[in-house]
Amino acid sequence: MLLSIKTKLKLTYVQKIVMSKHAGIARFTYNWGLATWKSLYSHGFKPNKFLLKKFFNNEVKTSLEWIKEKGICQKITQYAFDQLGDAYARFFKGLGGFPRFKKKGINDSFTIDASGKPIPVGGVRIKLPTIGWVKTYEGLPHTTTTKLSISRVADDWYIAFAYEQECKPTPKPVDVVGVDLGIKELATLSTGVTFPNPKAYKKNIQKLKRLSKSLARKIKGSNNRHKLKIKLARHHNRVANIRKDSLHKVTHYLCKNHALVVVEDLNVSGMMSNHKLAQSIADCGFYEFKRQLEYKCKKFGSKLVVADRWYPSSKTCSNCGCKKETLLLSERVYSCEHCGHVIDRDLNAAINLSHCVAGEKCLARVKRVVATSEVPKDGASGVSRRALA
Repeated sequence: MLLSIKTKLKLTYVQKIVMSKHAGIARFTYNWGLATWKSLYSHGFKPNKFLLKKFFNNEVKTSLEWIKEKGICQKITQYAFDQLGDAYARFFKGLGGFPRFKKKGINDSFTIDASGKPIPVGGVRIKLPTIGWVKTYEGLPHTTTTKLSISRVADDWYIAFAYEQECKPTPKPVDVVGVDLGIKELATLSTGVTFPNPKAYKKNIQKLKRLSKSLARKIKGSNNRHKLKIKLARHHNRVANIRKDSLHKVTHYLCKNHALVVVEDLNVSGMMSNHKLAQSIADCGFYEFKRQLEYKCKKFGSKLVVADRWYPSSKTCSNCGCKKETLLLSERVYSCEHCGHVIDRDLNAAINLSHCVAGEKCLARVKRVVATSEVPKDGASGVSRRALA
């Protein structure tokens, strides 16, 4: 299975300058291509990334000496045009907005390769094409890759690459589990296990507000503004890492220990329209949760079932199957009027989700099944004991 890994680089001051030069060339190439594309299109032509790439290499690049500086990998311009072509392709398919110009210091990144040759990776050092040896903070798997992507977050640089790794399916102690997602508890399982919501953004919002307010008071272009901008970016990155860490631990536990995982198809975009809950819902990362489940189920040899969006898992009694007509969001305990069964609302929904694949009558409510027909190929990452508490 083809997976990717991203880790932080341990760079010297000189190496950070080299990385910034590469990111600057990639940004210049992308912006030049976007401006030329818009100009040609306005004059009635139909440009593409191959035409722009050929003209740039033959006419523009030859006159720019700073791009051909010693120690600069020349492959970064090629991938800049590929990214521009992908951006336009997503725009024409309706999957994204119109491509915009890149700004310095915002999402700085570039991609390099070794002219089609495999790049050996392993240990705490890696030899980048043209750039040379760089160190990492953690050991990398011993493998090979065809290309590497390097990006900057705050003032730190990260390296990412894809690689093939084979693994065997893990034994599954539990056959079927239903997963109910929420704000109070990130995930409630039909087995009774609950995973608390870290609420990373909500717990750090006051510090983010204070730093943002202080940044707005600094003079543009000053060193103090630059220092505070880095400090704010670091804190935003910390909040994002807390959220990702929690999601990875939950999804790892689910896919590794359960043969069949059942989740509901949430209308996240519709839930975000509720301005009273939008911030809390965005802080949970529901879309990322389902995305991780899809590839980790293939990784560990389990199956993922996405129940229909209109399946009344919260309104249905998990004991007798009686359905309530109305159920307020404030009712955190489900009390059945037919059989008198009293149970936690989220646990009741999770049990109903685990039952929705039990019989032929309920199979019609299942939206889709993500399964693997062959032995998955991938590595396994560890899970902390905190996630099982």
